[in-house]
Amino acid sequence: MQKKSVVRAIKIATKNKFDKSWIVRCFAAILLFGQVWLHFLQGKTYYRKILQHLVTSGPGSISPVLLVNGFAGMIFTIQTARELIRFGAENAVGGAFALAFCRELAPILTASIMAGQVGSAFAAEIGAMQVTEQIDALYMLKTDPIDYLVLPRVIACCLMVPLMTILALVTGIIGGVFAASKFYQILPETFLESVRNFLEPSDLFIILLKGFIFGVLVAIIGCSWGLTTKGGAKEVGESATKAVVISWVSIFIIDFFLSLLLLEQPTF
Repeated sequence: MQKKSVVRAIKIATKNKFDKSWIVRCFAAILLFGQVWLHFLQGKTYYRKILQHLVTSGPGSISPVLLVNGFAGMIFTIQTARELIRFGAENAVGGAFALAFCRELAPILTASIMAGQVGSAFAAEIGAMQVTEQIDALYMLKTDPIDYLVLPRVIACCLMVPLMTILALVTGIIGGVFAASKFYQILPETFLESVRNFLEPSDLFIILLKGFIFGVLVAIIGCSWGLTTKGGAKEVGESATKAVVISWVSIFIIDFFLSLLLLEQPTF
């Protein structure tokens, strides 16, 4: 009898470990993305919930986004200007800033901060609802959790992450102008003219596209990890943490392929 109990406990532990594995949960996130897309095309959503999550995803996260990108712009300018001035290329400092910070660093930093603040909140909120059986209560009330919980969050992130990226971009440029003029006596006009020469109008579209895709990733992964939470309060915290980590990894992987496809023409 005791042996059967041990075997049963091992089977339950193995099943729980399999259910919590990142491979299974990533596959669940992909399925959730398909469901969200289908529900969006069918026009099933709660607009009041969208407005609520717009506030959470936007004004609630603007301070860390602006601070991080402002100081990142100054740090990047200090590092690049020091090397370029050594070769007499101070007029290209803004161009190097535009190519690296504007195209890559600003969208990635913004999405990472949104993943840490917004994505983790989504995972924790929905995870708490899942372990307390509030999701089952929604089904009892004939309310689809995807329409009520997931889709409004995805739409809010899709709208706010690109907007936050543009604000971060502007803040980073201001930080770069300040660092260049304060520490290397590069005129703001020279810096901004170099940025304008290197940054093309199509780059703005690519930056917005990256923000949109990163917003989808942050919302889908956060909601999916919340919906697949099993256990208690400890598992809710683990889901929030893992959602952030998976979001960061996904952001960097997707950014690599986007940069490869949209900005470069590789030869194989």
